[in-house]
Amino acid sequence: MKETGKINYLEIPSRDLEATKRFFIAAFGWSFIDYGPAYMAIANAGLDGGFFKSDNVVSPDNGSVLVVLYSSELEATAARVTSAGGTITQTIFSFPGGRRFHFTDPTGNEYAVWSEPLT
Repeated sequence: MKETGKINYLEIPSRDLEATKRFFIAAFGWSFIDYGPAYMAIANAGLDGGFFKSDNVVSPDNGSVLVVLYSSELEATAARVTSAGGTITQTIFSFPGGRRFHFTDPTGNEYAVWSEPLT
C-alpha cells in the first residue's frame, strides 16, 4: 500500500538513455521499460524510478541528492562498475555505517555503493 509522504519514485537525468541502459544492465542487472525517445522507467532496482533525456547531471557537488545503492560484495561491484564503463571517483573507504565507493555512470551522473563493515 502506498503511504502519503513516503518516497515513491525517483527521476534522474541522462545525457544518453541508451548508454545509461547498457551500463545499468551490465553493472547491476537492472531492466527498463521504454516510454518513447526521452524517457525510460527503471525496473528491478529496489525503488521505482526512471531516466529522462537531459543535458544535466546529478552530483552532490552540484547540490543534487546522492543515490546510494547496496552491495553485499563491494569489491566485485566496483569491478563490474568499471567493466561496464563507469568511473570510480572515490575508491572504497570506511564510514561510520560501513564501507562505500562513489562512481559516475557513462553520462556523468554520480552514485555511491555501500556495504556493511568488514568483520
